Amino acid sequence: MLDPQRSQFPLNTAVPFSRPQQALRLGLVVPCYNEQEVLPQTLAKLLALLDRLQREGLVDDESGITFVDDGSRDATWSMIERAHLEDRRVHGIKLSCNRGHQNALLAGLMSTSGDVLISLDADLQDDLEAIPRMLQAHREGADVVLGVRSRRDTDTWFKRTTAQGYYALLRKLGVDIVPDHADFRLLSRRALEALRDFREVNLFLRGIIPLLGFKRAIVTYERQQRTAGESKYPFRRMLALAMEGVFSFSTVPLQWISMCGVVISLGALGFALWALGVRLFTDLGIPGWASTVIPISFLGGLQLMALGIIGGYLSRVYAETKQRPRFIVEQSL
Repeated sequence: MLDPQRSQFPLNTAVPFSRPQQALRLGLVVPCYNEQEVLPQTLAKLLALLDRLQREGLVDDESGITFVDDGSRDATWSMIERAHLEDRRVHGIKLSCNRGHQNALLAGLMSTSGDVLISLDADLQDDLEAIPRMLQAHREGADVVLGVRSRRDTDTWFKRTTAQGYYALLRKLGVDIVPDHADFRLLSRRALEALRDFREVNLFLRGIIPLLGFKRAIVTYERQQRTAGESKYPFRRMLALAMEGVFSFSTVPLQWISMCGVVISLGALGFALWALGVRLFTDLGIPGWASTVIPISFLGGLQLMALGIIGGYLSRVYAETKQRPRFIVEQSL
């Protein structure tokens, strides 16, 4: 019998919370868009990972993989169907049309069962060896586990520099975001149910997840080279996602417009005093030129920039008020 006086935790004190060490039901969520070239390798590696995790007792036999076909135009969906027939651990969700990576990922998260879900890209540049460490962090109490790149050596100089600058800008704007984290993450069932209450049409999940407020942990990993196919995130899409992060989580740009108005007003006053001085005390000024061209050019550019920023917010308000569905599932396996 345990002696209370020698117990690790004294009587009438709270015992620290720990999750029961039982096998979890794991769901892997993989958005796909025209991934027929890389899908066979991805499927083989993910099934091998599930086999290993089951042997080690980390996940149970009901664990599986859910591929989300985001309106692919190639043989991606037919390959998912064939894989489902060959192995019942493989599931599929086919969206009625291309809705973008964030919506496809949300469709998988909202439609997949499991105690915990881990989202990752189909190209498997996210290191699978980080997944056991994610599960361990969850067992230690984290409801959200973020996969964060330890370095960006595989990126081009342009992509690395712009990414670092973008994360720095978001943090300056007051957005709670983890640098070098994309969409490789673990979410517990409790976190997933909380995520369901977020109704934004304009999705930026890496900004929404910190708002859940649950305990989170970070697992670092080295991003791998894509083994086949090509990236589905060209510069145009990366820029659109970056703008979504700014407009969806910060109103600071609107405050900047007001500050610019004050600064320009002071500058205009100074320019007026200068122009008056030149006119009264020198004969160097061309009558009417500087006082007309400079203010018109400067203020015209500023007004266009201000209208662009306001338009960015207004367009998102317009999209939110229509409340159109974020995705439509055509078929599920």
